[in-house]
Amino acid sequence: MSRSRKKTPLFGNTCSETEKDNKRKANRKFRRKVKVQINKGHTNLCLMREVSNIWDFDKDGKQFLKNPTNKDFRK
Repeated sequence: MSRSRKKTPLFGNTCSETEKDNKRKANRKFRRKVKVQINKGHTNLCLMREVSNIWDFDKDGKQFLKNPTNKDFRK
């Protein structure tokens, strides 16, 4: 994909490339908790934000670069 480029100059605030592992762990924990609640007969199930906190993930959000170079747009 030599011509693959980003369209917008938004970049993560830390060295972490993705939050894939964080999201996988959070979803597994959420699904397990919901499964247990269903088996116990609860009708009010928990929410995703009750199980995990997005602020604990590896990246701390994104930032917009004012004057990005061509190197910044490469994937």
